[in-house]
Amino acid sequence: MNEQTLEKMKQMKLFGMLRSFKNVLESSTMNQLTADELILQLIENEWEDRHSRAVERSVRNAKFRYKTSLEMIDYSIDRGLEENMIHRLAECTFINQHQNVIITGSTGTGKSFIASAIGHQACMLGYKVYYANTSRLLAQLKMAKADGSSFKELALLEKQDLLILDDFGIQPLDNQNRMLLMDIIEDRHGKRSTMIAGQVPVAAWYDIIGDETLADAILDRIVHDAHQLELNGESIRRKRKVID
Repeated sequence: MNEQTLEKMKQMKLFGMLRSFKNVLESSTMNQLTADELILQLIENEWEDRHSRAVERSVRNAKFRYKTSLEMIDYSIDRGLEENMIHRLAECTFINQHQNVIITGSTGTGKSFIASAIGHQACMLGYKVYYANTSRLLAQLKMAKADGSSFKELALLEKQDLLILDDFGIQPLDNQNRMLLMDIIEDRHGKRSTMIAGQVPVAAWYDIIGDETLADAILDRIVHDAHQLELNGESIRRKRKVID
């Protein structure tokens, strides 16, 4: 009978219950558990298994640049990073409140790493996250516009609870990229959260966007009530290379 039960669990894809029930049978603790305790153990293991697989799927779909976590952030480096602020952002209440996050600083100060760590934490808490290099994303949307699939691509971005736009401002935006960025931000404004990381300080974004009217509209939707982290200091990568 137990073998039949295990087979049915397998067919129903109850893999957490399957492993838990196998462990109970192999450890000979079946008679030591009440019916309520056994059911509770099976359900808890199934829930944990499904949650773990959901997080793995969410992290995979997010396409983070770095495989990282909050525990891997180094606060001993002098770069103006406040641990308390990272902990507040890690609670992800800013996502519930549809607020944005802006991380700026010179190259190598850990902007992408921190953005990925917060994004990973959001995945752990069940949010939909998508990470993208800004230039590549805009190039991808340009191609999608050419073949008529840009509406679908923009709709997918709009559904993300947190969209991370990394390396923002590496090069000035042309007219088509400005309009695409405006579409992205407008679709998400007041409904979803966007995190932007880049070397260029917010004050210089007007020059990057290139059109004063569009820049006003984009910045008004991004910067208002945004949490801002401004990192400073030398490149961490360069420092570690010198030490090594």
